[in-house]
Amino acid sequence: MRPGRAVDEDPQEVARALVEERVGGAFWAPGRDPWNGQGDPAEQALVEQLREGRAQQIMAQGTPHDPFTGAPMGFVAAARMLGGWRRMIEDNRRTVAIFGIAGWKRETLDALLWDGAGAPYRQTSAGLRAGDRVLAWVARCGGGLGRDLAARGVMPGEVEDGFIRSSGLGANCVPPLSVIVDPVGSYVDPARANGLEAMLARGGFAPDVLARAADLRARLIAEGISKYGAGMVGAALPPKTRRRVLVTGQVEDDRAVLLGGAGCDNRALLARARQAESGAEIIYKPHPDVEAGHRKGAIPDAEILRHADRIEREAPIAGMLDQVDALHVISSLAGFEALLRGVEVITHGQPFYAGWGLTRDLGPPMPRRGRVCSIEEMVAAALILYPRYLDPVTRLPCPVEVVVERMAQGQARIGGPLVRARVAQGRLRRLVSMALSMGPARLYDAAEAGAKP
Repeated sequence: MRPGRAVDEDPQEVARALVEERVGGAFWAPGRDPWNGQGDPAEQALVEQLREGRAQQIMAQGTPHDPFTGAPMGFVAAARMLGGWRRMIEDNRRTVAIFGIAGWKRETLDALLWDGAGAPYRQTSAGLRAGDRVLAWVARCGGGLGRDLAARGVMPGEVEDGFIRSSGLGANCVPPLSVIVDPVGSYVDPARANGLEAMLARGGFAPDVLARAADLRARLIAEGISKYGAGMVGAALPPKTRRRVLVTGQVEDDRAVLLGGAGCDNRALLARARQAESGAEIIYKPHPDVEAGHRKGAIPDAEILRHADRIEREAPIAGMLDQVDALHVISSLAGFEALLRGVEVITHGQPFYAGWGLTRDLGPPMPRRGRVCSIEEMVAAALILYPRYLDPVTRLPCPVEVVVERMAQGQARIGGPLVRARVAQGRLRRLVSMALSMGPARLYDAAEAGAKP
């Protein structure tokens, strides 16, 4: 709070927000509001006066300011923000144990999983009982832990990277700015229900949330923002002479492919895309983590060029999408980014955005899906409501719009010795891979010619 009154608001509206969000001194539990409006009209009128008086007392103390911008903000907006933080903390208190969180990710997870005392990170399942809520970064947990938890009757929920993640690759140990906390399941696993799927199937998004989604979509396109950064605009592709199709490779041992790939790998994807697009120009884009030398999924260039007309390694996907007619994916997030930009998307696996009437799906059907969603509903669910975000400047939980603004302004990049070491390690792996495939003489020639490994 700062002195002065910069925002004019109705005390009754402020009082209603304080009660609904249980902030400003109203710390009763849900469903136990002692001022619940029951009683005769005179009592109800007295309660309303007391509520309004409490609101006026708070409003007289000064003007709240937005912690992310420093600008004055309304009391209702401040109450909504505080209420959101309170709900996140209350939800975190339901979690008994968290497994598999890498140390370099904890500067983000500590804030987004804080329960008032600290996140309950664990190494063993000792003491856990059936019905306990447990979360895990499953990709980092061995099969032994899963069997242990199953024997105790515990089915872990999942913690994963969000869809607008960071300015920099996770494979280079760049901490995430968004995570998904889903106590039900994983959005990459079509065999299990999950929170995102339930949200989309349920529908009923509020008009103000859909308006935010439309604005957010426009900002992402304007700034060229994708999962790993901003400013990814203006790829230098030659003029089109026929239908142009982009095919995106993936990390083949990633859970999004293992669980949601429907048995399709990068080689099969390329072959299927060529079969479906016999007369088109096909551009193949390898996955950045594979190109960085950290993950599985590389295909020799000669094999790629049996199906593709060219390989594009340098141009970012977000900058290429406005220059292609269609995108073929297994289950890549690139398909979601293409939908944001109005590009036709053909799926060969079972990604979270398939099965809702937005894509042409060649993978197996998903019985729980079938409701036709608008792109605004997809954006609202996947980017506004489902993930949690951390502001890289204040280190406070924040709305998605704050992270997008930080990325657009170049304020989201997080570095450090570990990141630099991982980048160097990736370069070394690429050099070794090139040496094995090209031979020392050709590798030297490529280096002399300025080729980027």
